[in-house]
This record gives sequence, C-alpha cells and structure tokens, in this order.
Amino acid sequence: MTAPPDSFLATRRGRLTLLLVCAVQFLDVADSSIVNVALPSVRRDLGFSAQNLQWVLSGYLVTYGGLLLLGGRAGDLLGRRRLLAAGTIVFAACSLAGGLAVSAGMLVGARLGQGAGAALMAPAGLSILTTTFSSCGDRNRALGTWGAVSGLAAAAGVFLGGVLSQGPGWRWVLFVNLPVCALILIGAARLLPGDQCPARPSALDIPGAVLSTGGMLLLVYALVQAPDQGWGSARTIGELATAAVVLAAFAVTELRRRDPLFPFSILRVRGLAAADATQMLAFAAFVSVFFFLTLYMQNVLGYSPIRGGAAYLPVTAGIAVAAGISSKLFARIGTRPVIVAGALTAAAGVYWLSRVPVHGTYPASLLPGLVIMAVGLGALLVAVTTAANAGVAPDQAGLAAGLLSASQQLGTALGLAVFSAIATARTSALLATHTPQAAALTAGFHRALLACAVCLLAAAVIALRAANTRGEPAAAPGGTRAARDQVPAPELAD
Repeated sequence: MTAPPDSFLATRRGRLTLLLVCAVQFLDVADSSIVNVALPSVRRDLGFSAQNLQWVLSGYLVTYGGLLLLGGRAGDLLGRRRLLAAGTIVFAACSLAGGLAVSAGMLVGARLGQGAGAALMAPAGLSILTTTFSSCGDRNRALGTWGAVSGLAAAAGVFLGGVLSQGPGWRWVLFVNLPVCALILIGAARLLPGDQCPARPSALDIPGAVLSTGGMLLLVYALVQAPDQGWGSARTIGELATAAVVLAAFAVTELRRRDPLFPFSILRVRGLAAADATQMLAFAAFVSVFFFLTLYMQNVLGYSPIRGGAAYLPVTAGIAVAAGISSKLFARIGTRPVIVAGALTAAAGVYWLSRVPVHGTYPASLLPGLVIMAVGLGALLVAVTTAANAGVAPDQAGLAAGLLSASQQLGTALGLAVFSAIATARTSALLATHTPQAAALTAGFHRALLACAVCLLAAAVIALRAANTRGEPAAAPGGTRAARDQVPAPELAD
C-alpha cells in the first residue's frame, strides 16, 4: 500500500520521524536481550557469583518495567520531546558506565540506570508516533512498523550480543548504544516540535507517582526473584502481597484526585485492556522461547554465541514480512482477526519447538518452528500495537504508550519467572534419577516451551475481547477529568 501524496508519512520529514521513534523502541527492547549471550564473559571478567549474575539482566527489567507508567504520564504532562531527550541522556550515560565497569556492582547499577532511561524513552517515543501520524493510513503504517520493530529488536538483540561478545568483547554490547543515542538526540532536536505548555509543578500527582512507581518496582522485583527464592517462600509471598497493597493504595489515591497521574477513564476505551493483556501474554511466551532455545543451542547442541545468535536471523525476516502483510489487512478485516490468527500461528510454531530432540539439527528441529512462530508473532505484535492505541485521546497518548510498554515488561518478567520454574523443576527431577544432563535439560525445555505455547493460546482467547479497529484516528483531546468522564468510550468499528 503506497502512502497518499498528501500524507505526512509520504514526506521526508515524516519518514525520518518514524525512523527516529522506531530507533528508540529498537534500542530499548534490544537491550533487554543483547547481554544474554555475553553473560559467561561478564561473569569471568567481573567476578560475578552464579546467583548475582542474573541481575545483569534483571536490573534492567526491574527499573524499565517499574517506571513505565510514570514515564508515560510524565511525557503527557511535562512534554514528550523533553522526556525523550532526558531518557536518552540517562540511557547513554549508563551504557558508557556499564561498558567501563570494573566491578559487578558498577555494572548492575548501570543496568538499573539504563532501565530507568528506557522507561522515559519508550512511552515518549510511542506517544510521539500516535500524535504525529493522525490520519488513518499513516497511523496504520506507523503503528505497524513500531510493532514489528518490537519483535525484530528482541530477536536481533540476541544476534548482536553474540557477534559483539565473541568479536570485540562483551563491553561493546553496551558501548554500541552510544552512537544510536547520539543520533536519537540529534534527530529529536531537528525533527520534533518543541513541547508546549508544560504542566505546573502543583499539577503533578506526587503521591500517585510514588505509589505507582513503588508498587510496580516491587512487583517486577518479586517476579524476577521468585524462581530463586521459591514461589511458595515467605519472602516471595510477602513481596507480592506488599506490591498488591501498594498498587491498591495507588488506585484509591487516583480515584480521589482531581488531576490524577493515572486517569482511570482511559480504561473505558473499548478493548484497550484486552489488547494490553494480549501483549503481556505474547511477550511472556516470546522472550521465554528465546531464553530457552538459546540455552538449548549452547548447552545441549554446543553452539558458539555467534552461531546461536545467527540462528535467530530467520525470525527477524519472518517478523518483518508478516508485519508488512498484516498492516495492509487492517483496513479490510480489522485488527482482531489478525491478532487471533497471529497468536494461534505462533502457538503452533512454539509447539513444534517444544519437541526438539537431544541430538537435534537446526534445519529439521529448529528452523521450521522458528519461522512459523515468527510469522505469527509479526502479525500479532503489529495488530496489538494498533488496537491498544486506537481511540485514545491525544492528551493521554503517553499513558496509553506506558500501559502497553508496561504490559510488555511485566509479561517478560512473569514469563521468565514462571516458565523457568517449570523447566527447572522438570530438569531437577530427572537429574535426581541420574538422567544424563543433556537429556534432563532438554526435557525441562520441552515442558517450559509447551507452557509457552499454551500461553499464546490464552492470548488468542483474550484477543477476542480486543477492539477490531480498522485504523480510526485518535479521539479528541480529553480536556479535564470531569469533561472526559462525561464522554462515552469510543466505539471502534467491528
């Protein structure tokens, strides 16, 4: 589908703006996975213990997921370009600090800072996209590209991590962020209009910000730690219960405030909650599949980091092709059928992968399942991104973007926590019966990957409640809370 000549996306500035915001998403998502294959080198150089090494991954995830709601709403109130620039500067500074780290604590601190920067960047970038490309055709193509980039970045991060860690060294998985951050800052200054009318300090919901951030941070932390501490341990139960209490207090506070950080009226946008829940389950399965297959290829098949990373190149191609085709279907059949079909197709691919043998080969055991999964996920992610932003008022675009990104990060944390526990339990039980290690590991991966397939089936069921939008433009600005509350939720086309 060619953009009409009067569309903003058809202009050079429009294409560069789309490239800019997609670079933000690529950077943020790729950094969730790029350090995976570098972990053995990191442990050897900085003296990490086996238990603390997980924080190279988890530190980024905790602050990224915990601060997304605050970052999204802050962009609405303080200015999206301003938040994008601030987040990029924080991200770049922490990437430099991580690359220069001389101790385990310094690297973990840098990863925590990277996650905080990403939490400002990602919702700002998506809300800039949804408010810049307002026509139906432009919006579909732009959101389709953004959704595809999310999947591409997760796969490409593993590949780039393998290339960099086996080439110039693990520090370059962090240094590589610096030129990208520089380009984002230059592009934001030249392409994006200045922020208008920043919120007065008195208008900021400080109690809401504290409670939402504290609750989300504790929730993600509890999920990340649960596999090591045990799901039934007093500490895990206490952390999850405390997070629930803090988030409940946040909800009560927001319902009583005149200018809340989180206006609950956004949840009346038809299908938004279902789209976010679908995204959460999809990423719970998607990222976990990458995690287990990487372990399978390196620990069972004996692949090198670069070979293991290269194994995901067909995934990036499949996602790109599926995303391009799917975005053209929205105007004809809407997003809901695409989401459901994508989730079912991805589940079939993951089921294939759940049967990998101990002595598997890439062409027969891995490639078919990876391609099927990629096609399904490419369609799913593009359609979910479009559905989750349809009908959202421009003055709440940052909040909607924060919700979608938060669902992605919560899904990642939840998926790795739950599915890792499933794999570990199965492997440990078999090792106790003196099963060979390769066979025990593979059996654990089988059980976890099968659970991932079931998770994608659940995503397909939930997606039946998502909006079937054909790319309607965003709702008019919501104005005050009272005015918004008098406006019925947007009814999107079925």
